[in-house]
Amino acid sequence: MDGGVTRKGPVTSSQVARRAGVSQSAVSRTFTPGASISPATRAKVLAAAKELGYRPNAIARSLITSRSRIIAVVMAYLENLFYPDVLEELGRRLAAEDYHVLLFTGFKDRDSDPVFDQLMQYRVDGIILASTSLSSDLSEECAAAGIPVVLFNRTTERDAVSSVTSENREGARRLADFLVAGGHKRFAFISGLQNSSTNRDRYEGFRDGLKSHGIEDLTVQTGNFSRSEAETAARTILSAPERPDAIFVANDHMAVAVMDVARYEFGLSIPQDLSIVGYDDVGPSRWPSYDITTVSQPIDTMVDAAVRILMDQITSGLIEPVHELLPGELIVRSSARKPRSGLETVNGRTIYRSGDGL
Repeated sequence: MDGGVTRKGPVTSSQVARRAGVSQSAVSRTFTPGASISPATRAKVLAAAKELGYRPNAIARSLITSRSRIIAVVMAYLENLFYPDVLEELGRRLAAEDYHVLLFTGFKDRDSDPVFDQLMQYRVDGIILASTSLSSDLSEECAAAGIPVVLFNRTTERDAVSSVTSENREGARRLADFLVAGGHKRFAFISGLQNSSTNRDRYEGFRDGLKSHGIEDLTVQTGNFSRSEAETAARTILSAPERPDAIFVANDHMAVAVMDVARYEFGLSIPQDLSIVGYDDVGPSRWPSYDITTVSQPIDTMVDAAVRILMDQITSGLIEPVHELLPGELIVRSSARKPRSGLETVNGRTIYRSGDGL
């Protein structure tokens, strides 16, 4: 057929070496970050590569080095803006280490074992599991294969898996202190997933914080980290004969939904009629229309810790579980009545610190 285009095969490193008049190993070193090569030789190789249209083959290089320079990230809850923010920061930090992110979508409400076989086909060097987890058997299989795994925003007691999370229990306890200090008397909690360590820690911290003030009554409804289920939970709570005057919602993603129900279905004023607090400090919590009092998760610090753990274990070849708990701040905005004391202004933000501080 006339006018067709003949497809050429990929340019090889040996062709580049011949054109540049250098060895094939010199071509390899030119495209290996941190490898030793003289500036003059590097310049010749890059000129020849540009002329021939050469691009290094990452897959072939991984067969030689036994490293793919790929980190698998498994996420199951991208509608919560906390996780896209985490993914963006992970991409930046891993790129600085000359690693690439391969994203898999897992399961929010159960182990992500079904994606494990897909994930392993890419010869990944490490795995970060955010908003999901692996079963004990597969965690141990990863360790046996020398592949480090870090749970992000989850805790674990498994020996084979590292974890990085914020101090969820302490942050929730601080929210209880804040609401009690603001004069609230009746409390509710809208939970996330029952089997999530993050949800468990936030519930227990809030419950224990209220008990420390002699408050035993706590209305609990389940939102499953879902906007629609959080709306249903809010309707149930706010329809009660004696509704609460303060609701702790297990994350900001659900808190936005709860605020909408309170305002537009029940005609309540926030915070005059009802205080609502959340957790995570995601984008909508900072929007003037919501302005949610919330506990921040230090994404930059958490990502730094996760990447550091992975890089240390990849480099050393030793997988020893590391568990890091990182502090956040209780950021005070207009969605909840404020106490008369304990407020400080730090870097333009109002934060609440009572007692020993986060």
